[in-house]
Amino acid sequence: MIIAGASVQGTAHLAAAQGCQDAFKAVDLGGAAVLAVSDGAGSRDRSALGAHIAVDAACRLLTEDLPDARETPETWTGWIAGRGRKVVEEYLRAVSGVLGTGASPADAGPLGATLTATAVVPPWLAFVSLGDGFATVVSHDDRCHLVLPQPTGPSGFLSSPGAALRVRTFVVWEPELAAVVLATDGCAPLALDHPSVRGLPPEAGPLPAERFFLGLTATLRGNGGDAEPLRRGLTGPEAGRTGDDLTVLCALVEGR
Repeated sequence: MIIAGASVQGTAHLAAAQGCQDAFKAVDLGGAAVLAVSDGAGSRDRSALGAHIAVDAACRLLTEDLPDARETPETWTGWIAGRGRKVVEEYLRAVSGVLGTGASPADAGPLGATLTATAVVPPWLAFVSLGDGFATVVSHDDRCHLVLPQPTGPSGFLSSPGAALRVRTFVVWEPELAAVVLATDGCAPLALDHPSVRGLPPEAGPLPAERFFLGLTATLRGNGGDAEPLRRGLTGPEAGRTGDDLTVLCALVEGR
C-alpha cells in the first residue's frame, strides 16, 4: 500500500502560540494497514500528548488478531467491536500511567482526545471512532463515499465518562477499494462540500469534495506517496478557512 499523512498547525493555534494538537500514525502490514488520527481537545492542558497516546493505542490494538480478508461479516463486526472497547481501555490505562500513581479515569480530562482509526484489509475496512473526525472511501472508478460523517451532536473524547460505551465501530466491504482517507475536524471546510454544491437539500448532509479526494489520491499515486504536496495543501488559502489544526492520513491500494 501507499501510505501518506500530514498534520499542520491551525491558524488560530498559530496566532495563540499553541502547538499542533493533532496526531496521526500508520502501520504498514504489506497488503493491509492500520491508520489512526486524533485531535487533542484544544481547551485541555496536555491534549497533544493525549492525541499521541490515542493513535499509539489504536495502531497497537488494531494490528492484533486482525481477521483475514476471507472472514465473514460477523467475524469482522465482532472483532472491531471488541477492539473499540479495548482501545478506550488502553488509552485510559496509558493516560493513568502518565498522570502517576493513584490517577483514575476521571483524571484523564487534561489529555482529552478524539480518535478516528481503521484497519484496512481489502476489501474490508473496520473503523473505530469517537469524536468529530471523518473518513472517506474512494473506489477505483473515482467514486467518493463519506463512510464516517461527523456527528451532529456533542462528540466527546476518549477521556469522557462512558467513552467505552459511546465509541462507534463498524465495517465496510468495498470490493473496488482504491483508497481510504481519515481526517480530523479541522479539515471539514477543505474536504467536505455543503449539499447545495450538488443541488441537494441541506438534510442530505455534508458530502466529500471530489476535487480534494481525487486530487489527493492522484497526486500520491503519481509521486509514490510523497506527503509534501499534501502538507502544502493543508497550509494553502482554502485551508485558512478553519483556525483548527488539520490532519489527513490515507492509504492507497496499489494497482488500483
